Amino acid sequence: MVSKSQIKLITSLQQKKYREKHGLFVGEGPKVISELKQENLRIHSFFSVEEGGITAEHEFHVTQTELQKMSFLKTANTSLAVFEIPEPKPIEKKGLTVVLDAIRDPGNLGTIIRLCDWFGVKQLICSTDTTDCYNPKVVQATMGSLARVAIKYVDIENYLKETSLPIYGAFMDGENVYKREFPQDAILVMGNEANGVSGTIEKLITEKITIPQFGNQTTESLNVATATAILLSEVRRSTEM
Repeated sequence: MVSKSQIKLITSLQQKKYREKHGLFVGEGPKVISELKQENLRIHSFFSVEEGGITAEHEFHVTQTELQKMSFLKTANTSLAVFEIPEPKPIEKKGLTVVLDAIRDPGNLGTIIRLCDWFGVKQLICSTDTTDCYNPKVVQATMGSLARVAIKYVDIENYLKETSLPIYGAFMDGENVYKREFPQDAILVMGNEANGVSGTIEKLITEKITIPQFGNQTTESLNVATATAILLSEVRRSTEM
């Protein structure tokens, strides 16, 4: 049986300050939990309505009602795990790096993390005002990719000032992405959902690129996760040919 103190701890992890205080985050559902565990993330505690499955030191069999009290989902899955937040990895200075400038929507961030995993981007650099990658909604949206992409929160202005790599930024008035080639080592900056790349960061962009519009000219812009998918696909096409 799960205790009130356990439920209190888990529900507190919905807030960033408690995730940072305890060094813990929550993943829900067999697939997400299995993917995170396979990448050697340490399980703090595991709760399931089913017997067997994931083996953890602190494992608890619970009822669906108990699980719902802990769950951040509208309808709880069959299992929930509390993981230890891993130590951040050092920043790499080679390869393709994605930089996020104030991405606020957890769903967008989760999708971008999955895209980085899919396209072999090992490193994701986030501004300090980007949504926390251990937000429960982000964790669920990544479907396990969270553990395979090194995510670092830094002052991106200082980071970009110090790099010697070319810095590409997504803009409405940039160069057609389909008409250029990209190097193996580069940085791609994606901006805020509503305002795009901030003025301060724009000054540090060495090349502006855009996804040309072929359809209805009244469509204002693409969703940032969708735009990231298209740009990463095109960059990889260029570097892998």
